[in-house]
Amino acid sequence: MTNAEIITLNKYLYKIPEAMTLLSLSRSVIYEQIRAGRLRFVKQGRATLVPASAIRDYVALLEQEAEVHYGESA
Repeated sequence: MTNAEIITLNKYLYKIPEAMTLLSLSRSVIYEQIRAGRLRFVKQGRATLVPASAIRDYVALLEQEAEVHYGESA
């Protein structure tokens, strides 16, 4: 990804491939996180969309989990 491609959350809803890019996760992991209730989504017709707020919340969740495990030996 070049500097020109740095992604900002400037949309309200993202298609699954866009969410994959934003979160650097595979399609299967995205859907796994959705099924687990860790990543919120909305449906518009047949389309599955991830709100920008859900992406921010998911990243915050990952950061929070990292802090909990910080300092534990791997």
